[in-house]
Amino acid sequence: MITGSRWVVTGAAGTIGSALRTALAEQQVELVSTDIRPTSPVGPDDSVTEMDLGDLESLVELFAGADGVIHLGGIADEADFHDLAEVNIVGTYHVLEAARRAGVPRVVFASSNRLTGMYPSGERVSPDMPPRPDGFYGVAKVAGEALCRLYADKFDISTVSVRIGSYEQRPGSAREQRTWLSPADAVRAFLAAMTTTEHTAVFYAVSANTTRWWDLDAGTAIGFAPQDDAADWGAEEPLDASMPQGGAYASAEYSTDRMRR
Repeated sequence: MITGSRWVVTGAAGTIGSALRTALAEQQVELVSTDIRPTSPVGPDDSVTEMDLGDLESLVELFAGADGVIHLGGIADEADFHDLAEVNIVGTYHVLEAARRAGVPRVVFASSNRLTGMYPSGERVSPDMPPRPDGFYGVAKVAGEALCRLYADKFDISTVSVRIGSYEQRPGSAREQRTWLSPADAVRAFLAAMTTTEHTAVFYAVSANTTRWWDLDAGTAIGFAPQDDAADWGAEEPLDASMPQGGAYASAEYSTDRMRR
């Protein structure tokens, strides 16, 4: 049960962060919500603060007394590698290290399907297969998952990496018919990550799409049971099978157009 527990949410102002906080508040979870951007509390038990992931000492203070941290913060798409390294890789290190210093027992890390975006379309992919990121954003998620595993193995912090699919109200493309994560299933995924008895885990947070690419067994093992299916929104659209699973994200231009130096 998570009722009455205290959880910190980084990246609280984002789309997933806002929706998840609302769902957790309904379950009477005490929230400490932080983001570099302004955000509003979702209920009376939601304490909101603006904070940069680069401020390790402030994170340690913020995490004191928490039962867990949901780490959603960071740059949310492809960007210049140097920016991703500073915000997403170093920022994730700061979250994990602050959790260690503050005695927080669990960190739930928002990873991404983009970590395996270069696998061919149609291939069934599971978390135990080698990473094949489709860009520097995916590379940063590889590093984030590696840091989570290090802190689980070396410092005894329970870590769960949630490889988020295409989070949308409804699937909008042929790719999303395979990668869609409904808002309701996203909540189910994070609740499973928060409450599992496993010390460490990695799983794909994807809805139960008929044509999905990603294996659900690792999620099933920790209690994630998605209920929605992209097929319920209409007939399947044709997919360009020559494209990797990352689709347009996997093109060279998607990365080079965002390089600053």
